[in-house]
Formats: sequence, C-alpha cells, structure tokens
Amino acid sequence: MGFFVADSIELTFPDGTVAGFPSGTTGLEVALSIGERLAAAAVVVKLNGEQFDLARPLEEDGSFEVVTDSSEEGRFVIRHSAAHVLAQAVLDKFPGAAYAIGPPIDDGFYYDFDVGRTFTPDDLKALDARVQEIIAEDQPFERQEITRDDGVALFADQPYKTEIITDGEASQGVGESIVSLYRNNDFVDLCRGPHVRSTGFLQAVKLLRSAGAYWRGDENNPQLQRIYGTAWESKKELKAYLARVEEAGKRDHRKLGVELDLFSFPPELGAGLALWHPKGGLVRKIIEDYSRNAHLAHGYEIVSTPHVARSTLWETSGHLEFYADGMYPPMAADDQHSYYVKPMNCPFHILIYRSRARSYRELPVRLFELGTVYRYERSGVLHGLMRVRGLTVDDSHIFCMESQLVEELGLVLDFTVMMLRQFGFTEIEADLSTKPDKAIGDPVLWDKATEALGAALAKADLPFELAEGEGAFYGPKIDVHIRDAIGRRWQMSTIQVDFAQPANFELEFNSPENVKERPVMIHRAILGSIERFVGILVEHYAGAFPGWLAPVQAEIIPVADRHNDYAAEVAAGLSARGLRVEIDEHDDTVGEKVRRAITSKVPAVLVVGDDDVERGTVGLRLRDADAEERGVSVDEAGERLVALCAPPA
Repeated sequence: MGFFVADSIELTFPDGTVAGFPSGTTGLEVALSIGERLAAAAVVVKLNGEQFDLARPLEEDGSFEVVTDSSEEGRFVIRHSAAHVLAQAVLDKFPGAAYAIGPPIDDGFYYDFDVGRTFTPDDLKALDARVQEIIAEDQPFERQEITRDDGVALFADQPYKTEIITDGEASQGVGESIVSLYRNNDFVDLCRGPHVRSTGFLQAVKLLRSAGAYWRGDENNPQLQRIYGTAWESKKELKAYLARVEEAGKRDHRKLGVELDLFSFPPELGAGLALWHPKGGLVRKIIEDYSRNAHLAHGYEIVSTPHVARSTLWETSGHLEFYADGMYPPMAADDQHSYYVKPMNCPFHILIYRSRARSYRELPVRLFELGTVYRYERSGVLHGLMRVRGLTVDDSHIFCMESQLVEELGLVLDFTVMMLRQFGFTEIEADLSTKPDKAIGDPVLWDKATEALGAALAKADLPFELAEGEGAFYGPKIDVHIRDAIGRRWQMSTIQVDFAQPANFELEFNSPENVKERPVMIHRAILGSIERFVGILVEHYAGAFPGWLAPVQAEIIPVADRHNDYAAEVAAGLSARGLRVEIDEHDDTVGEKVRRAITSKVPAVLVVGDDDVERGTVGLRLRDADAEERGVSVDEAGERLVALCAPPA
C-alpha cells in the first residue's frame, strides 16, 4: 500500500459539503473514518501536500491523503523515527554523549555522535538491544514548539544542536523564531518531523555498522562516530533487505576489482584517484570505443579540450560563484593568471561553438567528448569508483534553436535508453529536477526549459517523478535511473536544458531572416562518469561481464607443457576471429588452472590435451554451462565464441 490517493478526499472545516470535520480533527481520526485497515497502516497524513503527524490537529481545508507504511515516503518517516530511537539508545548507554544529526537515507538511516572513542562491535550489539527495548516500550512521539532562545538553553550541553539552532537550519526544525522538537519519554531532539505515532510502530529496525564521519562533512571539523541502521515496515521486508545487502557485499566492486585485477587505489596516489590495470583498462577502452562509435553514428562530432583554464572562464560560466567548493584550489602561472583544473567540460565546448559565426542551417550542433574532470569531493563521501576525484565523463553539449528543443530532447532520451539497454539495463525511469534556490538565469526561461523537459519525457513514455529544487544552477534537468540485477536504483544519465550559459557567453546564430538569435544549450551525459559506470557494471554482473565486455573472452589451458604449442595454435586461430585470448602456462594442475579461470569469471575455458592435439579439438567449458564438452572442433568452438562475445548491434 502506498498513498491513499485514488479515493482521496477534500477536507473542509467545520461544515463542508464534501467531507466536513470539526476544526482540530486529527489525521488519524480522518483515516479511521475511511477505514480501520487504512488507519492501521497509516504513518502520516498529507494536507495540501504537507505532511502531518497523525496526532496533529488539522486546521485548514484542502486535499487529504494518507501515507502508509509500505510507500517510499512512509518508509522515509519510519527510518527518520528509527534514527531518533538510536540517538535515545546512545544517550542511555553513553551518558554525556554529544549527538549531531540523524537523517533517513536510501534503505536506512544514520546518526552521528561524539562519545570520545570509536564504537566497537560489542557497543553496537548493546545499542541494538536497547533500541529493541525502546520499541517494546511503545513510547509516543510528541511534537513541541519553543523559542530559539529556549532551544539554545535546552541544548546548552549539546554543542552540535546549539550550532544548528544558531545557524537557523530549517531542515532540522529551526525557524526564524521557533524551534520544533520531538520528545519520546525523557529523550528530546531537534526535528522538523513528522514521525510515526509511537516507537511501538517500528516493527523492523536493525543497526548495521559504524564509521568515522566529519561534522558537516568537512575534514577540518571534529570527527564523529556514525552509526548506520535500517528500518522497514515488517520483519519480512527487513529480512529481504538484509539478503540484498549480503548479495551486494559479494558484488562489491572494490573487492571484485582487486580479485579480477581491474584497478587499485594506492595511497601514494591520493584519495579518490584510481589506477587502471591492464584488464580494467581494456574494459574501459571497450566501453569508451563503443560510446565514441555510437555518438558518431548519431550525429555527434568529437572534440577534445584541455584539463585546465584561466579563472576568467570559470567566472563567466558561474562555476566560481556556484561550484567553488567542488573545485580544486587555483594554480598560479607566470602570466599572472590563476588556473583551475576543470570540474566541467561545458565551458570549453561553448568556446568551440563560439569560435566562428554560426547559421541556423548548422543547428543543432552536437559536440561530444570523453572529457576528464576533477572535483574536490569530501573524503567522507569517496567510495571506490562510485565517488572519485578524477573522472571521465561521456559529455555532450548540444546547441539548437528553441523550436528544435523538444525534438532534440526526445532524440537524446531515445539515445540514452538505447545505450543503457545495450549494457544490460532494462528497468529505466527518470526524475525531472526543477529550479534550486541558488540559480542563474531568467525565471521565464527556467519555466520554458522545465516545460520542454516534461514534454520530452511524456513523448518518450518514460515514467518519471518530480524532484523539486534539484536542478543544476544553470537549468532544470532529467536524471535517468536504472535498476541493477539485485534491484538497486542508480542515477545514471543527466540531461539539462540551459538558457543561461548561452547568455553568459553571448552565443549567437544567424536566423533565416539573417537576425542574430541565441541558441539553447543541452548538457548531456549518458553513462556519466566512466569510472562510476564501470563500478556499477562490476556490481550488476558480479564481475562476470557479458562476452563483449570481458577483458579475456577465452582462457586456454594446456594439460601439460607438451600441449603448449597446440594451445598457441588454437589461441592464434581464435585471435584471428577477433577474440581476446590468454593461455595459462603456469606449472599447476589442470584442476587448479580451471578453478583460477572460473574465479576470474572468463566466459569460456578451453582445455587441450593429447586427444585434442591429435584430432584438432578442444574441451569447451562455457561460464554458464554445467559441464565441459569434450571433442569440440576448433572451428566450432571459434564460431560459438564469436557469437557469445558479439558486441551489441
């Protein structure tokens, strides 16, 4: 069950004609009037789109919805409430502990604490037991509002809470003059809410692990101890999630990257920077070559740009004003200018467009680059290939007339879906992200851009949700998501419409009437960061790449040294067919060699012995087959492997 939307009602107070309720009626009372089963599953209610605790009186007319425990929004509230219970447990077990923030996140929650030392596994076990006790006590969550001055006094011995109040963080329940609190028994926390009705509503909560985390993600701030947990609407859903976590651990690209000898992160290199080993480099080349060829076939032109540029470029683009925290510090040069390594490719492509006069007949201009950029990500968010500081993006920037915009966006969406499906992703959905608080450009043009993106999504028949305020500083965007083999959702492609940068750089084209007009710009990446994409592929396939992506497509295993020459002949024949082949000539048993090939997740293993030398055959073991086939002719094996490893059309 999700939102109670299909039969949503219009509330009116006090004497409405559709559904009149006395002023002060609670959301739970309205839910009960609809049905007891609905009320039992209710987490919070929504009135005119705003969430309310079930026990909070409703005072205004409007559209009423019930959010239930199995919806994503309901789970978000459950996890938020579980974070409060965790904080209560820590303060019970560690008197004098300082607590910072504890938000819900995808599939769980965390809370940051300062307890003067790291948490141990025994600590987590004891805290998990205390969490279960608090849940069993069925403590009600009670909302309260006090003045900011009273809030500072209440949290006088909690430095992180007083800092939040002083900074006026609305997301933590701090308004201009009022602070919102939630209490359950003697525990109190800053919070905007809402929460579940009581701790007893939390049916399935489990603590998972602890880690260090800097306050506000800044390494110059104190390092706190973060405890991660998960919470679900039922023990069945919790069990299923834990099974997915176990499977995800087996697929962890950081572990498989080492086992398959794909890449590494030596500390001498610096955090967030990867070295690609030969096999990993080959996988990367295959992906990049496919991307280049696909772009050329779809009307894009390949360009290449420098890794650094003067500060004046980033001032014009707005990056120094809006993105400075994500950029590396400037470098001084002998021409008295400051230079920055690029965090984005777009300003360079803009300069290529602007390098000469353009006619409407040339539009759209589609520029493509596998461009390496550098972003100073906080150390606390770095995660293998998924979050790095040096990354290569399959970046494209399209310059078109406003009249071409919807059609061009449709082509981009079609191209995006085609590319993602070629790599094995079949579940594709999108978010439409709108104007953020910090933005540049004319609001009217923002509206036009948002409407064009929405129209393109509707035309593509791609399911999407609205992500309010999540757009880039220069324009709204579509974020395309995929689901991997174990159901995890990954943000993959980004498509942004930008009226602002063409104005910043005074871009023009000659119209049919020979009048100077301004083009619209589309920023677009399909695979996104190649590093992150490889990490996702490794986890999606658990390291067992499809044949066309596998760095080694066939491993040939001689039974004894006397079979090495024949193995070399077989390898040469397969290589002539375009297959990537290796021979294992190690001084090991056949069984050890076969186990090593299987562990390396090679699509095909060919064993050659005396009978094969005499008959011109091989023993063929395919990765997904139950057993080895003996006496397969070399020609047949070659034909089957070519078909198995054929790249997508």
